[in-house]
Amino acid sequence: MNLASILPREATQAKLDKRSKASMRHRASQTYTLAERVEESATQFADRPCILSGNDRYTYAQTNQHINQVAHAAHGLGLKQGDVVGLCMENRPAFLFLWLGLSKLGVKLVFLNTNVSGKPLAHAIEVTGAKLIVMGEECLGLLSSSDLPSDIQFWLWPDADNTASMPLRNRCTLNFELACQSAPTENPPATWREGVVAGDPALYIFTSGTTGLPKAAIISHARWLITGDVMQITMDVQKDDCFYCFLPLYHGAASLSAGATAFAAGASLLLRRKFSRTEFWTDVRQHHVTICQYVGEVCRFLLTVPSKPNDKAHSLKKMVGAGLAPEVWEQWVQRFGEFDIFEGWGSTESNTNTINVDNRVGSCGRVPFWEKTNLRLVRYDIETESYVRDENGFLQQCGPNEVGEGIGMIINMPDVVGGRFEGYTSPEATEKKILRNVFREGDAWWSSGDLLRCDEDGYCWFVDRIGDTFRWNSENVSTLEVADVLGDFPGLESITVYGVKVPGAEGRAGMAALVLQTGTVFDPAKFWALATSRLPRYAAPLYLRLTPTADMTGNYKLRKVDLQREGYDTDLVTDPLYVRDDKRQTYLPLAVGNLRAVG
Repeated sequence: MNLASILPREATQAKLDKRSKASMRHRASQTYTLAERVEESATQFADRPCILSGNDRYTYAQTNQHINQVAHAAHGLGLKQGDVVGLCMENRPAFLFLWLGLSKLGVKLVFLNTNVSGKPLAHAIEVTGAKLIVMGEECLGLLSSSDLPSDIQFWLWPDADNTASMPLRNRCTLNFELACQSAPTENPPATWREGVVAGDPALYIFTSGTTGLPKAAIISHARWLITGDVMQITMDVQKDDCFYCFLPLYHGAASLSAGATAFAAGASLLLRRKFSRTEFWTDVRQHHVTICQYVGEVCRFLLTVPSKPNDKAHSLKKMVGAGLAPEVWEQWVQRFGEFDIFEGWGSTESNTNTINVDNRVGSCGRVPFWEKTNLRLVRYDIETESYVRDENGFLQQCGPNEVGEGIGMIINMPDVVGGRFEGYTSPEATEKKILRNVFREGDAWWSSGDLLRCDEDGYCWFVDRIGDTFRWNSENVSTLEVADVLGDFPGLESITVYGVKVPGAEGRAGMAALVLQTGTVFDPAKFWALATSRLPRYAAPLYLRLTPTADMTGNYKLRKVDLQREGYDTDLVTDPLYVRDDKRQTYLPLAVGNLRAVG
């Protein structure tokens, strides 16, 4: 989009005002919750397709019947309002049946990352207080660790496509699917969730999972409802639309943006367990997908598939997500046709956000008039890792094109959900995300940890994460946590972990600079085994650098600026460099031929 085509500020604001109006439909005190939305949709869109998965097809009425069976069976087994239940399952219809069925009892759901086990899983259970986890059979391998608490109960939901061994199945005390099959299909009595209001927690969604020490964000019923209503208005979602849902449902992007919006509009959800670059367009065409939830890396992957004559012959019209780099955006549109692309910025727990409603290439949203938003950008000194303050000690707002941290004013009005920071299960973690006395005594703002830039026209651009956290493959990766996990590698003197840019890729890839003890011979296969056994694949470093000494600041912090600048550029780095190769289960000496030989 050139400057001549930039919309007037008033035109953009008119679109955003519709979002604001939709966000005010729900109050914290109302008794209309997830359960009521599901039942309303089942009546209003009864014969419309709700869930598509492989050869399976469920209408809204049928989906509600399966949801009701879960509610009745769980109630008969003693689950009740206020209980906390974990759900560990890949993207399949049962995920929605279980989540929404338990919600009809007023049960709070914990969405568990299907890639973590051992201490990370134990941590997730501990911080949420879950005493029961419903396990998809495909995830039973996560229970092989001895780190899990002894008093936790596991219920099985079988998976015909991914059968587990009998010892793992025996870890589960109940086949919950079997218990649900004979349960009633009618709506359960509303009295089973009596007292539950929209402001109450409905979900716990983990915001990161690098080493098993993530924070469990609290998502209220109202937050889910508002997300659905706002996104329906934003994208003009209709009942004939179909969402392609390949991002994991345990993430907020899928369960909130796609799931909540589909139920608000009566649209359908096409579920796929894993993203497939070879099957993506086949799925789109076969199921008449109209909306896709993306992360930038997915679009980059799809551009690597060889071009076909029918690249522009498909039903996809709208895309919503984050991390779509301008160059990838332009290549995408050129190859696959014109789309309405709603690039956004925010997080699962954020109390403010932006979204690109103008199709401005590369922008994550627009602030036409600052007085109409609770978002502000404040000056932040990256070198000193501190805020820039005025003579009174208050923070300073950024001017046009000045990079600063995005923060959101916390609105504490009892019945208003918009602008509220719902926080985490940990009060300490919640408080760490709050800035106080920002512009005046007594105010409070949510700290995003993200650096943004807004230009003279009000368009916002994501710049980077502050500090030690970078984003890769749609996941946040803490460099300090990765270093802690890998710090006991035999013969390791020190490790510095950081993110590096990869051309054409969203976010930053993990890289580690290793200092070995004198006389130690580096074993790349053993390092690969340690990294991939202790970390999710997205968090295990993709690149390694063997360096003779660690570069430290005067206050004994590892210096990363030069390491990040040099990255894995062989023209700048004379130290040995390695790249992760998951097929060979090792790290290979970096060369042109294996530069992108990553899993």
